[in-house]
Amino acid sequence: MGEGMDSAVVLEEVHFSYPGSERPLLDGVSLFLEAGEVAAVVGPSGVGKSTLLNLIAGLARPAAGEVRVLGTQVPRLGDSAAARWRGRHLGFVFQQFHLLPHLTVAENAALPLALNGRSWTEGEVAAHLDRLGLAAQAGSYPGHLSSGQAQRVAIARALIHRPALLLADEPTGSLDEETAEAVLDRLMEVVRETGATALLVTHAPEVAKRARMRFRLSRHRLHREA
Repeated sequence: MGEGMDSAVVLEEVHFSYPGSERPLLDGVSLFLEAGEVAAVVGPSGVGKSTLLNLIAGLARPAAGEVRVLGTQVPRLGDSAAARWRGRHLGFVFQQFHLLPHLTVAENAALPLALNGRSWTEGEVAAHLDRLGLAAQAGSYPGHLSSGQAQRVAIARALIHRPALLLADEPTGSLDEETAEAVLDRLMEVVRETGATALLVTHAPEVAKRARMRFRLSRHRLHREA
């Protein structure tokens, strides 16, 4: 085994192709992130940035190469075990939010706690939502939210259980500049408080500049940026 034996996130020579595709989407991608690192991946649409996050989360499986996250070889887990692993260790901000329409904002945000069998109070959830500017929407349902509010709920849900690893796919894509800055401040605050590792996929330079390490995904590989 090469570099990254004790890393929080290890991808070594990872290959991924969509079924029927003549060319790989990812062709020998390697990435090593130490615990507590904050990194960003930039690049144009369609190059595989979201797929990279899905591979780390165990939502997609590589054709070849190794994926090891927080000491676990995620692709080797069965579907149920992978779901339990994600619930315990991972916070994921999806680009499409994936809020449950029949749950209120507070219930959506608290979902990781419920799935992990952890107890909480309404006050704790309310305080968490307040720090993301969502106190007034706690009892609302996703269908009554703006896109920016829904995105903040998705971020609240990803952070509430203080995960060891945060994956965020365009975390400020639906937010105006002022709100994006405030949300990024909160996100980075939680990362610092918990010592979490964070990987952000973004088109936004103001998001990428918050990361200590930056990579560009192009020509099917990751390239470290200065």
